Amino acid sequence: MDRRSFVEASSLLAGGALLRTIPADLELIPHRALEPAMIGIQAGAVSFVDEGTARVLDTVQELAAVNTLFVATFTYGRGIGGRQPRGSPLPDHGKQEYDDNFRGGNFATPHPQYYRDTSIRPEKAPDHPGYDVLADVVPAAHRRNIKVICWFEDVIAGDVPGFDKAKEVTLTGRASTFACSRNPNTRAFWLGLVEDYLRSYDVDGLMWGSERQGPLGNALVANHAGPGAGGGIACFCQYCVEAAKNEGINVERAKAAYLQLASWATAIRAGQMPVDGAFVTFWRLLVKYPELLAWERLWNEALNDTYREMYALAHRIAPNKGIGWHIWHNNSFSPFYRAEQDYAELAKYSDFLKVVMYNICGGERLAQYVRSTQRSVFADFAPEEVLALTYEMQQYRDVPLDQLAVSGLSPDYVLRETKRAIAGAAPAGRMQIWPGIDVDVPTGANSRKAQPDDIYRAVKAAFGGGAHGVLLSRKYSEMRLENLRAAGRAVREDGKG
Repeated sequence: MDRRSFVEASSLLAGGALLRTIPADLELIPHRALEPAMIGIQAGAVSFVDEGTARVLDTVQELAAVNTLFVATFTYGRGIGGRQPRGSPLPDHGKQEYDDNFRGGNFATPHPQYYRDTSIRPEKAPDHPGYDVLADVVPAAHRRNIKVICWFEDVIAGDVPGFDKAKEVTLTGRASTFACSRNPNTRAFWLGLVEDYLRSYDVDGLMWGSERQGPLGNALVANHAGPGAGGGIACFCQYCVEAAKNEGINVERAKAAYLQLASWATAIRAGQMPVDGAFVTFWRLLVKYPELLAWERLWNEALNDTYREMYALAHRIAPNKGIGWHIWHNNSFSPFYRAEQDYAELAKYSDFLKVVMYNICGGERLAQYVRSTQRSVFADFAPEEVLALTYEMQQYRDVPLDQLAVSGLSPDYVLRETKRAIAGAAPAGRMQIWPGIDVDVPTGANSRKAQPDDIYRAVKAAFGGGAHGVLLSRKYSEMRLENLRAAGRAVREDGKG
């Protein structure tokens, strides 16, 4: 067997071990589609302030047939808040300047009674003094028969008062820049936002997102955005240590295991290959220290418990309003992360999933993931072989590595990922799947930029795969109007608008 055949054969075996097999010619289980389908767009407060609420609503409804607005209500990040970040060209609408002083926070009005049980201060975003995006947008949207869903994410600035009491503790004992999902201050803060939004405003639902992964994936740097993007080797705070002891996990062995894994990864990235190779020695650590996977599971269960509690609270307050989750793009690249996103399990406490399927920037991101993991767990292979392995395990195929960034991923990737998501959620039969569609997500200077035909074909592919709706992403403030028009054309041709 030559090396290429070995890669293809071994990847099929690995894919079968980690993932539920989905044949390429999958016959979808029939689902009850929404009438009309959910056509959503993500937008931040700055767009309504810059352009006027009526103009934004009329634009997205007329051009893209939008019937659901996902308003960024809480974030300190630039992915869903603020204008186009500097370094990317400004779109053909909105104020023609960059907002380099973006701060973020709660773009609605925090009501203190809902945050009594958390140390984290619910800061009103100072970016638009006196402006409450929900108080402004909800009534205007409802007059146009547009629903409004609060879109908030797990991104908190390090200097927010009280956040120091909610942060993860890394393997070295230092505080992380991320919140610990098991810390009661963190949990109470997210629950406070859920209750505040549902009781204080006439919104139609909630969506929350956490673009993070557990300590194992972070040790391997198995993501597309580099070290630290998905968090650190954490959490070892008092609450996680207590939970581990309650489950019979040896905390000291877990720490020793992750120290060895971190040293292993550092050595390989420095070009010091073990005599038995990267993957064999990685697996040897897993066999020697089952605590590696035990702590990974501990981390994921804390996140899943957050989902469960937010879902339960939302349904107690507003049983007829949905709540769902944004699923990070790493889901399309890392089989380790993907194995932890069990849609059938998520369906027990989710009304919908927005699964990121950003195909244009996806080429650049997949190339980044491949080169990152080729310097750790897959260091035995050449970068092109890691890409072949990834295609097999993730169940889609596209262009070679040297063409990924300039080509992006094809609409067939959107089609296959949509089919897989629908099939994965099918046993529950209730949860909606809304693919996140890339509309001008920023990419590097030499990487592909979205064109109208790209958007048109991606939306068609999503509905061809059985999607219950689509969510135009990341934010209206970076989208070009011709690309929104192309999305609307695809929606109307499919009779979804």
